[in-house]
Amino acid sequence: MPVTQEQISAVIESTIDPYLGIDLVAAGAINSIKIDDNSVRIEIELGFPVARYAAELENTLRSRIADLRNDIEVEFDIRAKITAHAVQHGTKRLTEVRNIVAVASGKGGVGKSTTATNLALAMRDEGARVAILDADIYGPSQPRMLGAQGKPESRDGKSMEPIVSYGIQSISIGNLIEEDTPMIWRGPMVTGALEQLLNDTNWSDIDYLIIDLPPGTGDIQLTLCQKIPVSGAVIVTTPQDIALLDARKALKMFEKVDVPVLGIIENMSVHICSSCGNEEHIFGAGGGESIAQQYGIDMLGSLPLDTQIRAGVDNGKPTVALQPDSRPSHMYREIARRVSGKLALRAKDYSAKFPNIVVQNN
Repeated sequence: MPVTQEQISAVIESTIDPYLGIDLVAAGAINSIKIDDNSVRIEIELGFPVARYAAELENTLRSRIADLRNDIEVEFDIRAKITAHAVQHGTKRLTEVRNIVAVASGKGGVGKSTTATNLALAMRDEGARVAILDADIYGPSQPRMLGAQGKPESRDGKSMEPIVSYGIQSISIGNLIEEDTPMIWRGPMVTGALEQLLNDTNWSDIDYLIIDLPPGTGDIQLTLCQKIPVSGAVIVTTPQDIALLDARKALKMFEKVDVPVLGIIENMSVHICSSCGNEEHIFGAGGGESIAQQYGIDMLGSLPLDTQIRAGVDNGKPTVALQPDSRPSHMYREIARRVSGKLALRAKDYSAKFPNIVVQNN
């Protein structure tokens, strides 16, 4: 008996994608299923980058289909189509940027910028076109972390070209001033400068623009989130109680500005001794998971307290770029898939498809 399309669909429906949290049929990712005698061709189009994940997904589905009949030839066409998703009311999406993801923390010193850098590189590894906007005017970190020092070029005297490092487009106030120059601007000047960095940079065909927000939940952060068209936000915390208190404030801030929180990343969750391999929860354990459960959001993943991660960004050589096969790099890629997968399920932005209506008096 040949297999039927219903049987193949049933197998796919029973397979929950780990990054979407639902099956591919429910996600609308199955373009077609074609059956010809003992061969099956399945076309899958996912809304998040899958350059490294495609082979893993193919092997999973192939194994499940083989349980129906082990002599079936299965061919897959798995690709990604990253589209723009809805942003806050009153903000307008940038032409060259499909999605903006804000990486935030209620408290400084939790590794937010390090996480943002490696998250961007992990998305790049999966095949996405990625950029970083360093929104920390007072303490810019991205030029050093990405090894993207230097002043941006301007072709017309009005706009700037992003600095490109490791295939990531980036811009920061740190590219416009000396590294040891203190910024003593007040709130309105800071928000104005950030809007200029965002709007006057010639971003080129970006799937995800990662915004490394300054720590805290004050007036500056609130104003920035009201003016920047954000598709989703990620909160970075440590398991420490004091950091978790501020992470809750960050969640409340995004609620106020109508920005969906895609999930929590718990950084410095465990320290692994480089000499003996002993694991120790220096900052406590389970804090990120407890917040995720309390507020009904996703726990995107936990990252270790690792001296190589710290040394990498300090020297402009991020872990994901320089040690792509390391355990931390694998963890960053898992988190990147969850972030982009959760965003793929959000409402899409169809404004670019609407025609411009011009009223003329004849």
